[in-house]
Amino acid sequence: MGAAGAGIDAVAGERRQLINVAYRLLGSLAEAEDAVQEAYARWYALPRSRRDEILSPGGWLTTVTGRICLDVLGSARARRERYVGAWLPDPLPDRAEWGLVSEGGDPADQMVLDESVAMALLVVLESMTPAERVAFVLHDVFRYPFAEIAAILGRTPAACKQLAASARRRVRDAPGPAAVAGDGRAEAVRRVKEAWERKDIAALIDLLDPAAVMTADGGGLVGTVLRPVEGGARIAQYMVAIADRAPGLELLERSVNGAPGLVARRGGTVMTVASFDVDGDGLITRIWAVRNPEKLRPWLRDS
Repeated sequence: MGAAGAGIDAVAGERRQLINVAYRLLGSLAEAEDAVQEAYARWYALPRSRRDEILSPGGWLTTVTGRICLDVLGSARARRERYVGAWLPDPLPDRAEWGLVSEGGDPADQMVLDESVAMALLVVLESMTPAERVAFVLHDVFRYPFAEIAAILGRTPAACKQLAASARRRVRDAPGPAAVAGDGRAEAVRRVKEAWERKDIAALIDLLDPAAVMTADGGGLVGTVLRPVEGGARIAQYMVAIADRAPGLELLERSVNGAPGLVARRGGTVMTVASFDVDGDGLITRIWAVRNPEKLRPWLRDS
Protein backbone atom coordinates (compact mmCIF):
# COMPACT_ATOMS: atom_id res chain seq x y z
CA MET A 1 0.00 0.00 0.00
CA GLY A 2 2.87 2.37 0.84
CA ALA A 3 4.56 1.77 -2.53
CA ALA A 4 1.31 2.31 -4.36
CA GLY A 5 0.73 5.53 -2.47
CA ALA A 6 4.20 6.73 -3.32
CA GLY A 7 3.50 5.96 -6.98
CA ILE A 8 0.30 7.97 -6.90
CA ASP A 9 2.12 10.90 -5.29
CA ALA A 10 4.86 10.72 -7.92
CA VAL A 11 2.33 10.80 -10.76
CA ALA A 12 0.42 13.67 -9.17
CA GLY A 13 3.71 15.51 -8.71
CA GLU A 14 4.14 15.71 -12.48
CA ARG A 15 1.25 18.17 -12.77
CA ARG A 16 3.38 21.28 -12.33
CA GLN A 17 5.76 20.30 -15.13
CA LEU A 18 2.88 19.32 -17.41
CA ILE A 19 1.07 22.63 -16.84
CA ASN A 20 4.26 24.52 -17.68
CA VAL A 21 4.77 22.54 -20.88
CA ALA A 22 1.14 22.82 -21.96
CA TYR A 23 0.88 26.58 -21.35
CA ARG A 24 3.95 27.26 -23.48
CA LEU A 25 2.55 25.01 -26.19
CA LEU A 26 -0.94 26.53 -26.16
CA GLY A 27 -0.66 30.04 -24.69
CA SER A 28 -3.87 29.44 -22.76
CA LEU A 29 -4.12 28.48 -19.10
CA ALA A 30 -7.59 26.99 -19.52
CA GLU A 31 -6.55 24.89 -22.52
CA ALA A 32 -3.36 23.85 -20.73
CA GLU A 33 -5.35 22.68 -17.72
CA ASP A 34 -7.77 20.77 -19.96
CA ALA A 35 -4.89 19.07 -21.78
CA VAL A 36 -3.24 17.99 -18.53
CA GLN A 37 -6.53 16.77 -17.08
CA GLU A 38 -7.12 14.70 -20.22
CA ALA A 39 -3.62 13.22 -19.96
CA TYR A 40 -4.29 12.18 -16.36
CA ALA A 41 -7.67 10.76 -17.34
CA ARG A 42 -5.96 8.57 -19.94
CA TRP A 43 -3.35 7.47 -17.39
CA TYR A 44 -5.94 6.35 -14.85
CA ALA A 45 -7.98 4.69 -17.60
CA LEU A 46 -5.09 2.31 -18.22
CA PRO A 47 -5.35 -1.11 -16.56
CA ARG A 48 -3.26 -1.29 -13.41
CA SER A 49 -1.03 -3.91 -15.02
CA ARG A 50 -0.28 -1.57 -17.93
CA ARG A 51 0.56 1.33 -15.61
CA ASP A 52 2.95 -0.90 -13.69
CA GLU A 53 4.80 -1.66 -16.94
CA ILE A 54 5.52 2.02 -17.64
CA LEU A 55 9.00 2.78 -16.31
CA SER A 56 8.60 6.58 -16.47
CA PRO A 57 5.06 7.77 -15.73
CA GLY A 58 6.27 11.36 -16.10
CA GLY A 59 7.62 10.64 -19.56
CA TRP A 60 4.38 8.91 -20.52
CA LEU A 61 2.28 11.82 -19.27
CA THR A 62 4.49 14.34 -21.09
CA THR A 63 4.17 12.40 -24.35
CA VAL A 64 0.40 12.18 -24.04
CA THR A 65 0.08 15.85 -23.03
CA GLY A 66 2.23 16.81 -26.01
CA ARG A 67 0.03 14.83 -28.39
CA ILE A 68 -3.11 16.38 -26.94
CA CYS A 69 -1.60 19.86 -27.30
CA LEU A 70 -0.61 19.06 -30.88
CA ASP A 71 -4.23 18.20 -31.65
CA VAL A 72 -5.43 21.39 -29.96
CA LEU A 73 -2.94 23.47 -31.93
CA GLY A 74 -4.14 21.84 -35.14
CA SER A 75 -7.68 23.07 -34.53
CA ALA A 76 -6.67 26.38 -32.96
CA ARG A 77 -6.07 28.19 -36.25
CA ALA A 78 -9.69 27.76 -37.32
CA ARG A 79 -10.85 28.90 -33.88
CA ARG A 80 -8.52 31.93 -34.00
CA GLU A 81 -10.06 32.92 -37.36
CA ARG A 82 -13.47 33.06 -35.68
CA TYR A 83 -12.11 35.00 -32.71
CA VAL A 84 -13.27 38.61 -32.53
CA GLY A 85 -10.25 40.88 -32.91
CA ALA A 86 -6.68 39.94 -32.06
CA TRP A 87 -5.94 36.81 -29.99
CA LEU A 88 -3.25 37.13 -27.32
CA PRO A 89 -1.87 34.53 -24.91
CA ASP A 90 -3.19 34.52 -21.36
CA PRO A 91 -1.22 36.92 -19.13
CA LEU A 92 0.37 35.32 -16.08
CA PRO A 93 0.46 36.90 -12.61
CA ASP A 94 3.36 36.54 -10.22
CA ARG A 95 1.77 34.86 -7.22
CA ALA A 96 4.41 36.00 -4.74
CA GLU A 97 4.03 39.62 -5.77
CA TRP A 98 0.27 39.47 -5.43
CA GLY A 99 0.62 38.19 -1.88
CA LEU A 100 -1.34 35.06 -2.64
CA VAL A 101 -0.82 31.60 -1.19
CA SER A 102 -0.81 28.86 -3.82
CA GLU A 103 -3.56 26.35 -3.26
CA GLY A 104 -2.58 24.17 -6.19
CA GLY A 105 -6.00 24.42 -7.78
CA ASP A 106 -5.30 27.20 -10.26
CA PRO A 107 -2.92 26.37 -13.13
CA ALA A 108 -1.44 29.86 -12.77
CA ASP A 109 -0.17 28.80 -9.34
CA GLN A 110 1.91 26.11 -11.01
CA MET A 111 3.68 28.35 -13.50
CA VAL A 112 7.41 28.96 -13.59
CA LEU A 113 7.93 32.51 -14.80
CA ASP A 114 11.03 32.81 -16.97
CA GLU A 115 12.02 34.16 -20.38
CA SER A 116 10.11 31.35 -22.11
CA VAL A 117 6.78 32.89 -21.02
CA ALA A 118 7.65 36.42 -22.19
CA MET A 119 4.71 37.79 -24.15
CA ALA A 120 6.97 38.63 -27.09
CA LEU A 121 8.06 35.00 -27.42
CA LEU A 122 4.56 33.60 -26.94
CA VAL A 123 3.31 35.83 -29.75
CA VAL A 124 6.07 34.51 -32.03
CA LEU A 125 5.14 30.95 -31.08
CA GLU A 126 1.66 31.67 -32.44
CA SER A 127 3.17 32.15 -35.91
CA MET A 128 4.69 28.65 -35.95
CA THR A 129 3.16 25.49 -37.29
CA PRO A 130 1.94 23.14 -34.54
CA ALA A 131 4.83 20.75 -35.18
CA GLU A 132 7.40 23.56 -35.09
CA ARG A 133 6.00 24.84 -31.83
CA VAL A 134 6.05 21.44 -30.17
CA ALA A 135 9.60 20.71 -31.35
CA PHE A 136 10.89 24.14 -30.28
CA VAL A 137 9.21 24.28 -26.88
CA LEU A 138 10.06 20.74 -25.87
CA HIS A 139 13.66 20.85 -27.11
CA ASP A 140 14.80 24.46 -26.72
CA VAL A 141 12.83 25.30 -23.59
CA PHE A 142 12.54 21.99 -21.73
CA ARG A 143 15.56 20.18 -23.22
CA TYR A 144 13.69 17.02 -24.21
CA PRO A 145 15.72 14.89 -26.64
CA PHE A 146 14.55 14.69 -30.23
CA ALA A 147 13.98 10.95 -29.86
CA GLU A 148 11.21 11.66 -27.32
CA ILE A 149 9.80 14.54 -29.38
CA ALA A 150 9.68 12.21 -32.38
CA ALA A 151 7.33 9.92 -30.46
CA ILE A 152 4.95 12.85 -29.94
CA LEU A 153 5.06 14.22 -33.48
CA GLY A 154 5.18 10.86 -35.24
CA ARG A 155 8.28 11.90 -37.17
CA THR A 156 11.93 10.95 -37.18
CA PRO A 157 14.33 12.60 -34.74
CA ALA A 158 16.10 14.20 -37.71
CA ALA A 159 12.83 15.71 -38.94
CA CYS A 160 12.10 17.04 -35.44
CA LYS A 161 15.55 18.62 -35.35
CA GLN A 162 14.76 20.42 -38.60
CA LEU A 163 11.43 21.61 -37.21
CA ALA A 164 13.14 23.06 -34.14
CA ALA A 165 15.72 24.79 -36.36
CA SER A 166 12.96 26.32 -38.47
CA ALA A 167 11.18 27.53 -35.33
CA ARG A 168 14.44 28.94 -34.02
CA ARG A 169 14.83 31.01 -37.20
CA ARG A 170 11.33 32.43 -36.69
CA VAL A 171 12.30 33.50 -33.18
CA ARG A 172 15.58 34.98 -34.37
CA ASP A 173 13.97 36.88 -37.26
CA ALA A 174 11.11 38.29 -35.20
CA PRO A 175 11.47 41.73 -33.59
CA GLY A 176 12.69 40.91 -30.13
CA PRO A 177 13.12 42.90 -26.92
CA ALA A 178 16.46 44.56 -26.34
CA ALA A 179 18.59 43.33 -23.49
CA VAL A 180 17.23 45.83 -20.99
CA ALA A 181 17.93 45.33 -17.31
CA GLY A 182 14.95 44.64 -15.09
CA ASP A 183 15.27 48.02 -13.38
CA GLY A 184 15.30 49.78 -16.75
CA ARG A 185 12.17 47.98 -17.90
CA ALA A 186 10.41 48.72 -14.62
CA GLU A 187 11.34 52.41 -14.83
CA ALA A 188 10.04 52.67 -18.39
CA VAL A 189 6.72 51.08 -17.41
CA ARG A 190 6.49 53.29 -14.31
CA ARG A 191 6.89 56.40 -16.43
CA VAL A 192 4.16 55.23 -18.77
CA LYS A 193 1.89 54.65 -15.78
CA GLU A 194 2.53 58.14 -14.42
CA ALA A 195 1.99 59.85 -17.78
CA TRP A 196 -1.16 57.80 -18.37
CA GLU A 197 -2.52 58.78 -14.96
CA ARG A 198 -1.88 62.45 -15.80
CA LYS A 199 -3.47 61.95 -19.24
CA ASP A 200 -0.33 63.59 -20.61
CA ILE A 201 -0.29 62.82 -24.33
CA ALA A 202 2.99 64.63 -24.94
CA ALA A 203 4.76 62.70 -22.18
CA LEU A 204 3.38 59.39 -23.47
CA ILE A 205 4.59 60.16 -26.97
CA ASP A 206 8.08 60.80 -25.57
CA LEU A 207 8.01 57.40 -23.86
CA LEU A 208 6.80 55.46 -26.90
CA ASP A 209 8.87 54.49 -29.90
CA PRO A 210 7.50 56.35 -32.97
CA ALA A 211 6.91 52.94 -34.60
CA ALA A 212 5.40 51.34 -31.48
CA VAL A 213 2.48 48.92 -31.87
CA MET A 214 -0.30 48.20 -29.39
CA THR A 215 -2.41 45.05 -29.71
CA ALA A 216 -5.52 44.52 -27.60
CA ASP A 217 -7.53 41.36 -26.96
CA GLY A 218 -11.14 41.74 -25.87
CA GLY A 219 -12.39 38.48 -27.33
CA GLY A 220 -15.60 40.19 -28.41
CA LEU A 221 -16.67 40.27 -24.76
CA VAL A 222 -15.58 43.83 -23.97
CA GLY A 223 -15.01 46.87 -26.13
CA THR A 224 -11.54 47.39 -27.55
CA VAL A 225 -9.77 48.06 -30.83
CA LEU A 226 -10.01 45.09 -33.19
CA ARG A 227 -6.79 45.88 -35.04
CA PRO A 228 -3.35 46.87 -33.75
CA VAL A 229 -2.82 50.58 -33.12
CA GLU A 230 0.39 51.66 -34.86
CA GLY A 231 2.55 54.66 -34.05
CA GLY A 232 3.49 56.21 -30.73
CA ALA A 233 1.32 59.29 -31.23
CA ARG A 234 -1.81 57.27 -32.05
CA ILE A 235 -1.23 54.93 -29.12
CA ALA A 236 -0.81 57.87 -26.72
CA GLN A 237 -4.06 59.41 -27.91
CA TYR A 238 -5.86 56.10 -27.57
CA MET A 239 -4.57 55.55 -24.03
CA VAL A 240 -5.75 58.98 -22.91
CA ALA A 241 -9.13 58.40 -24.58
CA ILE A 242 -9.48 55.20 -22.56
CA ALA A 243 -8.73 57.09 -19.33
CA ASP A 244 -11.30 59.75 -20.25
CA ARG A 245 -14.00 57.10 -20.77
CA ALA A 246 -13.20 55.25 -17.55
CA PRO A 247 -13.16 57.66 -14.60
CA GLY A 248 -11.78 56.07 -11.47
CA LEU A 249 -9.43 53.78 -13.40
CA GLU A 250 -6.61 52.66 -11.10
CA LEU A 251 -3.25 51.63 -12.56
CA LEU A 252 -1.08 49.15 -10.66
CA GLU A 253 2.50 48.10 -11.37
CA ARG A 254 2.52 44.32 -11.51
CA SER A 255 4.69 41.56 -12.86
CA VAL A 256 3.10 40.18 -16.05
CA ASN A 257 4.61 36.97 -17.45
CA GLY A 258 7.64 37.62 -15.29
CA ALA A 259 8.29 41.17 -16.55
CA PRO A 260 7.18 44.65 -15.42
CA GLY A 261 3.64 45.38 -16.56
CA LEU A 262 0.50 47.28 -15.65
CA VAL A 263 -2.90 46.25 -14.39
CA ALA A 264 -5.87 48.58 -14.87
CA ARG A 265 -8.51 48.16 -12.19
CA ARG A 266 -11.86 49.89 -11.79
CA GLY A 267 -14.13 49.51 -8.80
CA GLY A 268 -11.90 46.70 -7.54
CA THR A 269 -12.27 44.71 -10.77
CA VAL A 270 -9.30 44.03 -13.04
CA MET A 271 -10.19 45.37 -16.47
CA THR A 272 -6.92 45.13 -18.39
CA VAL A 273 -3.51 43.51 -18.01
CA ALA A 274 -0.78 45.07 -20.16
CA SER A 275 2.63 43.71 -21.14
CA PHE A 276 5.42 45.83 -22.61
CA ASP A 277 8.53 45.52 -24.73
CA VAL A 278 11.23 48.10 -24.05
CA ASP A 279 14.16 48.90 -26.34
CA GLY A 280 17.73 49.73 -25.37
CA ASP A 281 16.88 53.44 -25.14
CA GLY A 282 14.08 52.81 -22.66
CA LEU A 283 11.30 53.42 -25.20
CA ILE A 284 8.20 51.24 -25.32
CA THR A 285 8.08 49.37 -28.63
CA ARG A 286 5.18 46.98 -28.09
CA ILE A 287 2.14 46.91 -25.82
CA TRP A 288 -0.08 43.84 -25.46
CA ALA A 289 -3.30 44.63 -23.61
CA VAL A 290 -5.48 41.70 -22.58
CA ARG A 291 -9.07 42.72 -21.76
CA ASN A 292 -10.91 39.46 -22.39
CA PRO A 293 -12.37 38.73 -18.92
CA GLU A 294 -12.06 34.97 -19.48
CA LYS A 295 -8.29 35.41 -19.66
CA LEU A 296 -8.15 37.58 -16.54
CA ARG A 297 -9.56 35.06 -14.06
CA PRO A 298 -6.17 34.35 -12.40
CA TRP A 299 -5.95 38.10 -11.67
CA LEU A 300 -9.26 38.37 -9.86
CA ARG A 301 -7.77 37.47 -6.47
CA ASP A 302 -5.86 40.73 -6.25
CA SER A 303 -6.11 42.31 -2.84
